[in-house]
Parts: sequence; C-alpha cells; structure tokens
Amino acid sequence: MHQYLKLYTGLIGLFLSISNIAQQKSVSPPSPVHPIPSPAQMKWHKMEMNAFIHFSINTFTDKEWGYGNESPQLFNPSALNTDQWASTLKETGFKTMIFTTKHHDGFCLWPSKYSNHTIKNSPYKNGRGNLVKEVSASSKKYGLHFGVYLSPWDRNRADYGTSSYINYYRNQLRELFSQYGPIVEMWFDGANGGDGFYGGANEKRKIDGATYYDWPTTIELVKKMQPSVLFFSDAGPDIRWVGNERGYVDETNWNTITTDTLFAGKAGIESLLGKGSPDGSQWVPAEVDVSIRPGWFWHESENDRVKTPEQLFDIYLSSVGRGSTLLLNIPPDKRGLLHENDVAALRGFKKILDREFAVNKAAGAKVTSSHIRGGHLSFAPKHVTDGKEETYWTTDDHITQASCTVELEQPTSIKYVVLQEYIPLGQRVKSLAVEVWKDGAWEKVATATTIGYKRILKINPVQTSKIRITIHDSKACPVISNLEVY
Repeated sequence: MHQYLKLYTGLIGLFLSISNIAQQKSVSPPSPVHPIPSPAQMKWHKMEMNAFIHFSINTFTDKEWGYGNESPQLFNPSALNTDQWASTLKETGFKTMIFTTKHHDGFCLWPSKYSNHTIKNSPYKNGRGNLVKEVSASSKKYGLHFGVYLSPWDRNRADYGTSSYINYYRNQLRELFSQYGPIVEMWFDGANGGDGFYGGANEKRKIDGATYYDWPTTIELVKKMQPSVLFFSDAGPDIRWVGNERGYVDETNWNTITTDTLFAGKAGIESLLGKGSPDGSQWVPAEVDVSIRPGWFWHESENDRVKTPEQLFDIYLSSVGRGSTLLLNIPPDKRGLLHENDVAALRGFKKILDREFAVNKAAGAKVTSSHIRGGHLSFAPKHVTDGKEETYWTTDDHITQASCTVELEQPTSIKYVVLQEYIPLGQRVKSLAVEVWKDGAWEKVATATTIGYKRILKINPVQTSKIRITIHDSKACPVISNLEVY
C-alpha cells in the first residue's frame, strides 16, 4: 500500500510539474521594437573598440590632405612592420584594424592595375610591395578583423567629377573586396570636391554629393562580393558618423535614424548624427572616430601631443560608455611603425581599463524586481547578473516603468554601473535612475536617458550593499540583459 501511495504522490508531482512547464511556455517573449540590428551590426556592437590606421604619402610630406601631385618616390618607410601594428592593437584590446588604402591624394597602397599613382612606383620593396595585403595578413595573424578606407574624393585623377571616375572607383573596390580576404567595414567620409591637382589641371572641382557617386549601386556591387560588410558614412547605411571628431557621442544616443534625406558630406546634420532619432526608421548606430594625436596622419611635431591614457579612458566612457563603438586612429610614423609615445599611451589606457573594470561585484548577485513578464522564470531579474548574452529581464507589454534591485554579498565601494539592453529586440529605454542604499535609505547617484548596447555610468565612489535601477520611461516594456557593478 505504501508503494502505491508513493507512486501516486510521484505521479501527482509529475503532473504538477508538467502543468507548470506548460503554463510557463504560454508566456511569449516581447515583440521586437523595430528597427533592430542585423547580425553583422550585432557583431560590430560587440567589438566595442576598433582602430584606424592613417598611413600614406602624407606621412612623408607632413600633410593631412595631399594635393595629388606628390611623387610616389616619396613613399619609402625604413622599417615598416604591420605585425607591430596588429600585435600592439591586439595587446591593448582592439578588435578591428581599418586601413587607409587610398586617401584624398589618390595614392594607392596596393598595386592597382587601374592607376600608376600607386605603391608599385615607390621605392618600397623596389616597387613590389603591397601594403593592403600586408595589413590584411597581419590582421588575420593576430586575430583582428580587417576594414578598409577608400576615399571617394581623388585629387590626383584627371577624370574626377566625370562618370568615368565612378567606374574607376568601383573597379578599385572590386580589387579590394576580391583579393584581400573578409572585410568587415568599408569606411568613406564626406570630403568630396575642392582644389586638386587632377592630372595637372590644378583647379577646383565641385560635385553633387547627393547624386554623383550613385552610392546605392556602388554599395550593391560590394555587397554582392561580401554580403556581411558594413558601410560607414555620414548617414550609413549601416554605421553613421557621430557628428564630431572629438571622441564622444551625446548622452542621449539612439541607434536609429531615418536616412532618406541624408548623404555623405551634407552640411548641418551633426546634431542629428550625435543623438540619433527615437523614431528613426533604420538601425544606423554611431561610430566615434577620433585620433590619438591632433592630426590623423603622423607628424613629428605632434610626438609630444599624444593623448594620455587618462584622456583615452575618458573617451572610452563617452563613446563605448554611451552605446557607441570607438574607432581610435593610431598613425604609423615615417619608419612604418607605431611611435613609442603612441604605444605607451595605448598600454597605459589598457591598464586603466583592466584596473577599473577588474571585478564585477554584481556577478551572480541576487536580484529582485517590481515586475516580471507573466511571472515567468525565463524573464526573471536574475538574468541581468547571470553573465549570459541571450537572457534578459523584462515586464509585461503594458509596463514601461519598472525597477530591479541588486543585492551585493557585502557593502562595497562602487563607482561604475554598467547597463545593457537586449537590442536584438530593439532599443527601448528613454529615461532611468540609479540609486544606492545608504544610511538606511535610497540615494540617487545617477540618471540617464538611453542605454542601447551598453551604458557605463560613472558615479562618485560610494559604499553600498544594494543598487536599484528604475526605468522611468521606455518605448515599450524594458528588456535589460546585463547589469554590472565596479
């Protein structure tokens, strides 16, 4: 009889468990708030820090913008080592190396068969060098992604401003995207038209930036060769300029804008690019491009003006810490090496990052919340501290104001709170506050607007055992995937 009772009790328990699982499965995840990032854009967000390498004929003429009449014979680095570039970047936390294959002067750093203004007519390796190939190989060797910059403007070409130049530009893109392995990002800026050599014409030429390049056709051409490449320009279509070159994105930073009326070089759009638009129709996140020196190319006079590790860390907080990706330019010198001062600054910057974000005090910590979507464990607040990218805490659809509280194991001094939204379901949060438990009461220590992929809030160091995050406003139910405390 006892055995039957035990079996009966077990069956009842199994039935209840099955019923509970069935009930749990009835709660659906939130619907996406469109637009949302593509898989390639998600990978880009996760990179966080990428590097720009400006190196060309300008390095040897002490210019920022070459005129186009420079002799290829001037390009003669004495100790060029792209492995030094890549290993330094890898060591200091960068994920991608984007290389200036051709700047406005038109000098090509690969032996393009469509031009004589190239590295093949320089003394470098007796005209047999191919720097694009070397940079691509070094990137692969050290586990970095590879990107290219190909200036749309060309102050050397006699046919710039005519339709034949567009064919030339596209032919060079075919060379780059068919010969040098996977390219994750194609970078082009808004410098288009003006004074130039233009094959000896020595004149000013203007183009219509909205129509001349026929960017949709050019982009389609490249996407057919490498479908996952992301295009950067003033307005995307995949990554947008941040509107400044000083190393920050606005504190309110939406990853969405509407690009219908935007194009590379259009004036007066800096404010929109820095903030984005909460009702934008495309996911076009901002990339914060800034140089480690005052200029973008190396100049000997700037060797003592390299940004300090502390300045680089502040830039990190105002770029990655506001939901963008940092693109830091580090220009090699005439030797073809990253200068010792630049390398020292990068290493110092990495030490600060490792020190400030050494131990996440909230890892695995207990979390409670004011709401849980359908009471379902899959959406419980514990997911913000579980260290898993694909889990998150969220609320029912009609709940756009909610809070979660992290309880630390013991009172701890903290000065950074890191938040992340689960952006595969869209960017949502409009307003939030951070409070700490101090002297038996809650004390507000920070406020913010947007979160996006990542938000780092720096606060005055405070001793506490509990941190509360309150979402005051959100486009839809908030979806928070990660909360860290340092």
